[in-house]
Amino acid sequence: MSSRPQVRVPASPAQAPKVHTREASAATAAPATVTPMGWMHTARFLTTAAQLHHLPAMDTPEIAFVGRSNAGKSTCINTLTQKKQLAYASKKPGRTQHINLFALGKQGITDAVLADLPGYGYAAVAKMDKLRWQQVMANYLVSRENLTGIVMMCDPRHGLTELDDILLEVIRPRVEQGLKFLIILTKADKLTRAEQAKALSIARLQAGGGEVKLFSALKKQGVDEVAQLLWDWTHPAGGAPAPAQAAETSAAEPEALDE
Repeated sequence: MSSRPQVRVPASPAQAPKVHTREASAATAAPATVTPMGWMHTARFLTTAAQLHHLPAMDTPEIAFVGRSNAGKSTCINTLTQKKQLAYASKKPGRTQHINLFALGKQGITDAVLADLPGYGYAAVAKMDKLRWQQVMANYLVSRENLTGIVMMCDPRHGLTELDDILLEVIRPRVEQGLKFLIILTKADKLTRAEQAKALSIARLQAGGGEVKLFSALKKQGVDEVAQLLWDWTHPAGGAPAPAQAAETSAAEPEALDE
């Protein structure tokens, strides 16, 4: 029996000094007329980092998108935000190892952040590179203070893999403590209705208390539902979280990530 790769979870990895960016003014609250889809459409590039300690420490809700290479992560983010090249896949899957952050909220005001983590599990990547990046991901997922939820991509034709199971074990303690968790079954248009129902049932058993949604960028299936869920995660009780004046930058371009 082959042994699973071990991911060491550190007790307290180093982080950048925290910058408190909340504004006291009530005038910066999100307008009452905003819709979850309209809110998603405000997404824009914030920053990119190759190491955890290079990420800015923030106090706004952050949602991480994770998944195996070619599971449809970039397509999902671009469909939700209606921006074709906000997140884009590398021409060499598995080679890019950066975390890209995208700000949400009206221009100049950030009330939530999307974190696009590189795809994992691509066979052509050297084993040491895989292990190194798995460690960076583990550090991020267990220690990022403002992490509010995790969205895992899964191609339902293949189901959750061994690496997905390892990631689930890494985040389980935080999920049990209240961290939000969602499995998105991408490319649902490639399944029959019976196959979709079966995939949903299996994934719900594996989600460990998290939610599961079918999603198709082609058919726009599940787009509104996922946008609503992410809005609810970051806007408890229907209200806007205290917004942040984020240090948005256009000097650096986002690194291409594996889809």
